[in-house]
Amino acid sequence: MPPAHGRPRGPAPKVHRDEHGDVDGNRAPVSAEREVDGNRVPATGRAQALRTERPSAARPPGRTGGRGNKDAAVVLVAPERLHKVLAQAGVGSRREIEEWILAGRVSVNGLPAAVGQKVSAADKVRVNGKLVELRMKQRLPRVLLYHKPEGEIVSRDDPEGRASVFMKLPKLRGGRWVAVGRLDINTSGLLVFTTSGELANRLMHPRYGLEREYAVRLVGELTAEQRDQLLAGVELEDGPARFNSVFDKGGEGTNHWYHVTIGEGRNREVRRMFEAMGLTVSRLMRVRYGPIQLPPRLKRGMTMDLPEQEVQALETALKSAVPGSGGDASSTPVGRPEGERRSGRRPARARRPQQAGS
Repeated sequence: MPPAHGRPRGPAPKVHRDEHGDVDGNRAPVSAEREVDGNRVPATGRAQALRTERPSAARPPGRTGGRGNKDAAVVLVAPERLHKVLAQAGVGSRREIEEWILAGRVSVNGLPAAVGQKVSAADKVRVNGKLVELRMKQRLPRVLLYHKPEGEIVSRDDPEGRASVFMKLPKLRGGRWVAVGRLDINTSGLLVFTTSGELANRLMHPRYGLEREYAVRLVGELTAEQRDQLLAGVELEDGPARFNSVFDKGGEGTNHWYHVTIGEGRNREVRRMFEAMGLTVSRLMRVRYGPIQLPPRLKRGMTMDLPEQEVQALETALKSAVPGSGGDASSTPVGRPEGERRSGRRPARARRPQQAGS
């Protein structure tokens, strides 16, 4: 398995495209390695990316999903029972409110309310003719990480009947997973899914400048001139392309590992850039998307939910990045830096990863 820059739930059976690549591989020098998915891979030391220390089991399905783009946005505040919402607003106890509903003292959007009726933040609720300000707790969208193996496509429908990543994801009630970008069938690594079309669009839109980081195994090594050219830019058939960074991670024999970062996700772009230099990519793996790293414990074919506090941190980082200003949410510290001690109350212990589709 290739180098990771480096979190799960797992095996069974956005929108820009990303790269390509694969073949079986040798491993990089032990001095520069760490273990991911049972393999030794070159390590990186970036501490700013979003990281979770322990994978948590995916939450039970049931949050309202979206249909991004056409698979659009998610409703972040799910409808709740009327008596519960009114109790939260301090109108009375739940028992009292149920009695008022039966007595016809409560209306929703001008119509008499019913016991057990659900309301959303957009509804107009009155008690004895007086409008009540609803206090409904916002729910964060779910963000799911998936370690894609080679051989799977990022599409729900395929005339050729190939395996789809969507077959491995946990089921949702009343919603759909929105893929944040794509990976080619021969590319492995980090895929991000969410129930929020709005969040997916922010993560994918070029104006937010989110970096993608890839571990690339080449047949042969880059010369200094080739590296400089990749950083300066190469001309592809669909326009110029350049890497933001290129890091040498070592290798054995004819195989050599590199980590590259790029701020966009055109189809097979990473592979094509190396091909323009006369080099062959024998394996390609995405190890980071913006501030989200591929967790070391997330094995191929497994999924995991990003903890809610990190989803909140991700949304905060995206909101603080000003579109078009060159600000990059990729570099916004979102997780706890490596080695930093916890302070305050210890968070609840995350559960072990589960198999995808379970």
